[in-house]
Amino acid sequence: MVDVRQVACLGNCKRGLSAAVLRAGSWSYIFGELDAGSAADLVRGAELFAGSSDGFMPFRNRPEALKRGLIARVPTAANLQDLK
Repeated sequence: MVDVRQVACLGNCKRGLSAAVLRAGSWSYIFGELDAGSAADLVRGAELFAGSSDGFMPFRNRPEALKRGLIARVPTAANLQDLK
């Protein structure tokens, strides 16, 4: 299941329309340089992410808009605690 929500701002104005893709217990992804035609790519990427067994969005299968528009992959808080 993919749940889409609108937020006020991701603070990424220089890279155009942006979207964050999150999954509980997994790294999060932030994409930019998107346009209205990127909606289907975002849904496809979110479906890949939701179905991933390792909690990552597989690069090879990502739609092109998500390959070229990746801004960041953000670790979970638990991943950051492991660095201490």
